[in-house]
Amino acid sequence: MKLLRTSIAAVAGLSALNCWALDPQSINLAGFEFTPSLLVRQSYDDNFRGLRENVQSSWVTGISPTLRLSAEDRNSAYLLQYSAVHDIFHSYSEATNTDHFLDFKSIMEFTARHRLDWGLGYHRVEETVETETATENDKYSRSLANATYTFGAPSARNQLRFGTHFEARRYHNSGNINAQQERDSLELSGGWYHRLGARTRTILELRHTDHDYQQAGSFRDSTDLAALTGLEWEATARTSGSARFGYERKDFDSNNLRDYSNPRWEVGVIWEPRSYSVFSLDTRQSFVEGDQGATTIHDWTTIAGWRHDWTSRISSNLDYRFSDRDYRGIDRDDELTSYGLGLTYSPDRWIDLTLGYRRSHNDSTVRLESYKRNIYVLSVNVSL
Repeated sequence: MKLLRTSIAAVAGLSALNCWALDPQSINLAGFEFTPSLLVRQSYDDNFRGLRENVQSSWVTGISPTLRLSAEDRNSAYLLQYSAVHDIFHSYSEATNTDHFLDFKSIMEFTARHRLDWGLGYHRVEETVETETATENDKYSRSLANATYTFGAPSARNQLRFGTHFEARRYHNSGNINAQQERDSLELSGGWYHRLGARTRTILELRHTDHDYQQAGSFRDSTDLAALTGLEWEATARTSGSARFGYERKDFDSNNLRDYSNPRWEVGVIWEPRSYSVFSLDTRQSFVEGDQGATTIHDWTTIAGWRHDWTSRISSNLDYRFSDRDYRGIDRDDELTSYGLGLTYSPDRWIDLTLGYRRSHNDSTVRLESYKRNIYVLSVNVSL
């Protein structure tokens, strides 16, 4: 995976985990707020293909501009953001690539009881790790559309939410590489939120996702059904987050493939014991779409992080990730462990200097899929 993956923040503002980061200033353009920023990094990647044998290493120069255009009034807010990530591999020019991320998001509050959140996106991405072949990046695009309608005021005892999310994934490799991975996925969801107190609500949610593969004769068309219940809380005893637990079932359209069912959970917690120190924990277990010949993958991933502000100018990041990926339909099970640390110096609000390191180790029952990887990086992030 790339060191940098840019995503749109919520239109209403950045999360608490980003509050110490770069503080860019905006330019007013005819009522719109225009916010540019630029990240430049130099890194050394000792195994950018994620291979056990014939390992490839390279110095990598990354250039990532981000352009944001936002506007809001009393009842609505809009955000248009474009980011690019250009990676130059100095030892293997064929791995050099540019990723593009274009996203539009909007919040519309018609009345205190009616709210619509919706967005569109297009991402063009190239991956260098765990690719279909060891000589070519995995190249794909994602066309995205989503909408969530909420009925009920934020302070009401009950709220109903209805959502939809669509993704069209297409690959752009040479020949038929990754053609079997092209698909359209449509998720429909409905949730009931019941307030227990000023800051806590119970959740009951149902989800239905249909996966339609584009390759002729594909047997991987399927339907995912999930039922979840749990809690959502806001800034209670210095913590905030949500926890959902339930069950999911994956049914394939083809009678030749086995159906699967398993417990599912999604937990995300932020703990802020001090204003200058934040701990985070995210854990999730679910089915994800298969690759490398698997019909589906049962994935359990846990990510823990700690960000600390040592002084007004120096902060540190530490994170740990563990993923257990059970490839169904083939004899393969992977355990991916990675950790990263970074030290950021912010001499002024418009510039961040970061020195970082990340180590990854994939332990697979398929011998050639096991690998170790180290990345060393120095980056500069600037804005107006």
